[in-house]
Amino acid sequence: MQPDQRPILALFLRICAALALATLLMLVKVAGESGVSLPEIMFWRQAPTVPLILGWLWWTNGLHRLKTRRLRAHGGRAVVGTTNMIFNFTAAILLPLAESTTLGFTTPLFAVLLAGTVMRQHVGPWRWTAVALGFLGVVVIAQPGNEPISTIGAAAGLLAGFLIAVINFQIRDLGRTEEAICTVFWFGVFGTVLTGAALPFFATTHSPQQWVLLLSLGAVGMFAQILLTASLRYGAVANIIAMDYTALIWATAYGWLIWDRLPPATTWLGAPLIIAAGLIIAWREHYLSRRAANATGT
Repeated sequence: MQPDQRPILALFLRICAALALATLLMLVKVAGESGVSLPEIMFWRQAPTVPLILGWLWWTNGLHRLKTRRLRAHGGRAVVGTTNMIFNFTAAILLPLAESTTLGFTTPLFAVLLAGTVMRQHVGPWRWTAVALGFLGVVVIAQPGNEPISTIGAAAGLLAGFLIAVINFQIRDLGRTEEAICTVFWFGVFGTVLTGAALPFFATTHSPQQWVLLLSLGAVGMFAQILLTASLRYGAVANIIAMDYTALIWATAYGWLIWDRLPPATTWLGAPLIIAAGLIIAWREHYLSRRAANATGT
């Protein structure tokens, strides 16, 4: 059964997910720069999810929440998600954090294209305008062309942007029948198997600091996935995905605090555009939900 649509809650959850994902990419970048290989980072991003969720649900007598009849759909989501991690983490390691985050903001463009063509969803002019406005703000902040960046990193970032759009629709479909914690758990199970296959070829010894990084990114990644999945359970992809723009705020802050990379003055010009995009979408969702409720008399 289709879950109730709660657009304002979905927008809030998506903003929280953006913060968690920005934190995850920061941890990935720090781990990669410390010498941890990409396959190890990917494995430890996934592995802690399974015991953490199992332990929590066992403690709360909620193991029944992991039952599913859609293992094939979970497996497909894991394959796309693991592929996305390769591109997303590569971009985070090779590029400055703000730039890799900015490339991820191509996702709404791909999502609107998929929604309007493949998914046959109606996407009105307000949402098109909001996505365009938010992307304009990203371009203003990023100032593309001012300094050279890794070509491989840029290509990986764009591919990650496309795959995240695909993943959003997969999660949306799973959300029709699955709880957020169930979707995240099975992604962790399949993802651990997929990434674990490469681990014997890349595993090395680590310092205590590196182990803290690896375990932290696993925990943060799990919470990010729960928030992301929950947001898509309560709101349509094309309506909430522009909230991902807020991740640039956190990425900029991390870049300044950790890498001493101060944002340019144009950040103050681009930020209002991003905020305006979020406000337009929040207002439009509220308006549409009220109109639908009035039409049905509820």
